Amino acid sequence: MKIGIFDSGIGGLTVLKELINDYPHNEYIYFGDTLNLPYGTKNKDELEIRADLIIDFLKKQKVNMVVIACGTISSNIYSKIKDKYGLMLIDVLTPTIKYISDNKLTDIGVLGTPMTIQSGSFSEVAKSEVACPLLVPLIENGKKDTKECEDIVIDYLKHLHNPKNIILGCTHYPVLSEIIKKHSKAHLINMGKCVSQYLKLPNIGTAKVTLYFSKVDEILKDNVFNILKQNYEIQEKII
Repeated sequence: MKIGIFDSGIGGLTVLKELINDYPHNEYIYFGDTLNLPYGTKNKDELEIRADLIIDFLKKQKVNMVVIACGTISSNIYSKIKDKYGLMLIDVLTPTIKYISDNKLTDIGVLGTPMTIQSGSFSEVAKSEVACPLLVPLIENGKKDTKECEDIVIDYLKHLHNPKNIILGCTHYPVLSEIIKKHSKAHLINMGKCVSQYLKLPNIGTAKVTLYFSKVDEILKDNVFNILKQNYEIQEKII
């Protein structure tokens, strides 16, 4: 099976990683729109324009389905675009909400991008929500292990008021799991794991991972390696 996945940058690789771990014998084609990130502060029209271009690119790669590995697009325009392309589209919110329901989780906090929090997509299950506009740029710029990043994470966590569960409402945020665990005892809900459990994919195809990014530099290459830690091809593709 050939599966397309996309995000604003490297965040969706945390979803791809879970899919590869659970279903290694598939072909994965990933697009990270690093030239146009962050998505978390774009309006809905801008998000739809980017989604149109990326999904069209993935369709041309003959994918069987597309995973929208972006919390911002999933929470803001998924309902509008899900039937637009004649292709199966999977968002990251639906599997996450199902995981919460199936496990009867309560006392939930959410860390998300400004547009995800503004969308209210988690409002029915969340006790507290915090917009975290500074995290994606820090992660993308290779600064996740700095004191600056840790201090910002600590500040965001304070505003959640110690929930038992935290939804990592942006797919970039699992990269910060160890920092978050250092300062919170909450169970972390990784949307990539929820997606992988939800899909139940076949696992009998050709194992191959091809990564496209609209901007590639050495920091990106290091970030990709640190997340995936396996064989892949990487190319720059502006769309």
